[in-house]
Amino acid sequence: MRVQGSRATRAALVALWLIVPGVLRAQSGAAPADSARKPDPPPPPVNHLETALAGFKLTGFAAGSYSYSGHSVGGTTIVGRLYDRLQNRFMLNALAVVLDKPYDPAKFSAGFHTELLVGQDATLIQSDGGTFNLGPQGDIPHLYVTLNVPTGSGNGLQFKVGRMVTLMGVEVIETVANPNWSEANQFIYVENFTGTGVSVETKFNDHVDAQFRVINGWDQVSDNNSHKSLMGRVGIYPDALTSLGVVGYWGPEEAGNNTANRYGINGVLWRKLGSKVNVWLQGDYGTEQANAALPDPTQDAKWWALGGWVTYDFSPSLGLALRGDYVNDENGARTSGLFGFSPNTGQKFGSGTATLNIKAWPSAVLRPELRYDRSTLATFNGKKDQITVAMALAYLY
Repeated sequence: MRVQGSRATRAALVALWLIVPGVLRAQSGAAPADSARKPDPPPPPVNHLETALAGFKLTGFAAGSYSYSGHSVGGTTIVGRLYDRLQNRFMLNALAVVLDKPYDPAKFSAGFHTELLVGQDATLIQSDGGTFNLGPQGDIPHLYVTLNVPTGSGNGLQFKVGRMVTLMGVEVIETVANPNWSEANQFIYVENFTGTGVSVETKFNDHVDAQFRVINGWDQVSDNNSHKSLMGRVGIYPDALTSLGVVGYWGPEEAGNNTANRYGINGVLWRKLGSKVNVWLQGDYGTEQANAALPDPTQDAKWWALGGWVTYDFSPSLGLALRGDYVNDENGARTSGLFGFSPNTGQKFGSGTATLNIKAWPSAVLRPELRYDRSTLATFNGKKDQITVAMALAYLY
């Protein structure tokens, strides 16, 4: 019986040895083809600076462009423009390096934020007429330290000390963050770029936040008079698709003059419509009291402006941005002799712009743009209007 059982056992083992591989192969063949071919997911990208210095974040962008206008002055200057001011030129606009150490709003903590900007864009945003800069084509538009005091809301109360960008407007210094490539007239002529001083900020709840600043003046690192300037903002957020920001400012801005105050108001409304459309509206009104630095020193200068932006995303890789703006510089205080404009005692001007934002390449955006400008003065090389075409390319990291 043992012999017969042993033979039976050996026979069963041989059968299993022959059958099991075939069954396993059949099961393997029955698995979905895509699961057999699916590669291992790539490792997440490594921020080498953050790896070496825990908690620090390094970001930035590089950008270049080309612009052409048929009514340029002297074949070199596109009148009234900022970063796209050079006619028929390939430009090295900017290399931006941004370093952040975030603070924790829930506890006593500190952080800082700084940006190094190198390139032809930096030339025009330097403070104090170029006395604070890193050479003709370098600047530090952001450099501040934040101290956070925890609050019951969990959002904290922040004290920022250093050089900060303005609280006003839709657009910012970094063009890659704007809907369009070129900067709007409101950004150039009725807002400050930066302010150096102290800012007190908090978010009261999900619907209201506020910032209040005491600064050396508009675009001044070293104050040009002995009085400080004030700027404050209140932000209102009725829901996740709507925001309203209102900014007020007051203070003397002319060199050696403590009595001629500049004051005004700025408002920005944003609304998201569906999943593909964003709309912004911006309004500005400002006054500067009579002083010798104005084109007409005998009367107060006044200006006001309106602007609107609409963006539509056809797909994640293609979007369209439309912008229209209008500025009434009643006394020439904001434009006389600036950025190619002729000396004047007042003009009305505006523009219409269409920009494609093409993101077909990872981390890059290609931005062809068409822009039309018009003024009540024949300021565009003897004409009252001009058309500009441009192409910009940026890489974000």
